[in-house]
Amino acid sequence: MQEPAPLGPGQDAPLPDALTGHWVDTRAPRRIRPFLKLARIERPIGWQLLLLPCWWSAGLAAIATGQAFPNPWHCLLFLIGAIVMRGAGCTFNDIVDRKLDAQVARTRGRPLPSGQVTVKAAALFMVGLSLVGLAVLLQFNSFTIIAGIASLVIVAVYPFMKRITNMPQFVLGLAFSWGGLLGWSAVTGRLDAPAFLIYAASVVWTIGYDTIYAMQDIEDDVIAGIKSSARYFGDHGREAIALCFATAVLLAGLAVWNAGGGPIAFAGLAAFAGHLGWQVSKLKGVTSPVALSLFRSNWHAGLLLAVGLALDALGRFALQG
Repeated sequence: MQEPAPLGPGQDAPLPDALTGHWVDTRAPRRIRPFLKLARIERPIGWQLLLLPCWWSAGLAAIATGQAFPNPWHCLLFLIGAIVMRGAGCTFNDIVDRKLDAQVARTRGRPLPSGQVTVKAAALFMVGLSLVGLAVLLQFNSFTIIAGIASLVIVAVYPFMKRITNMPQFVLGLAFSWGGLLGWSAVTGRLDAPAFLIYAASVVWTIGYDTIYAMQDIEDDVIAGIKSSARYFGDHGREAIALCFATAVLLAGLAVWNAGGGPIAFAGLAAFAGHLGWQVSKLKGVTSPVALSLFRSNWHAGLLLAVGLALDALGRFALQG
């Protein structure tokens, strides 16, 4: 195996699941690096996965309402909101889990358990990010604002779930998939069947990909007493993930059908399904690096569906014109 390249002047050693050579570790001022790491800026997959249900739902709404493409302003707001609220959520999670994180090899180098940031400073940082998220949310209609605020209940309870349930990934799915509701309500001012279906699809998809992610920590989780779906499924993890992914595809297909999607949307769904199937094929005897790589690849899987929905809206608009 090739030895990792030595760090240059001003570089920090990245956390185990961070992108190697990210600008946070190489170029950001040292004083703010711990806060950027609290927000997981060097691990963009989190906000990417939080963003995708928003874009899926916005694409479905564009198809259903005859728009040429998902509302660009909404998509930008969802992007900003996903980045800052993922950062706020991760900071809250790290405050709650700082003692558990100190017992897990992958997480003990995080800013709080390693002492780089105090709890008070982290709390103030979380409040600041939350205020930015609120400013983004206030750009939408009143129904979407209320729906967005309601999600905070799930976000608040999630960090405690790994202590009391074998399926904290389900609660994570409820939180991470909330954009599947907001993308639709931002356009229509209400919730309809396609929004609920794409939300449900995202929930089971989240359980699947986060179970892959949790496969990295099974041994440490046993020692620390942390519960996870990877531990719960055990030797049947691959089959459970396959079931989650198949259910996600089925529910997403029903959402596309209910929204009036056409061939291009279903082609995007087929590409999404193919990518998920490829992930399952790689899970037998999976190692931690492969699990992390497969987990990250869900950004590309989700983009295939998002692009299919957007192109379907554009194609239908062109034909009607």
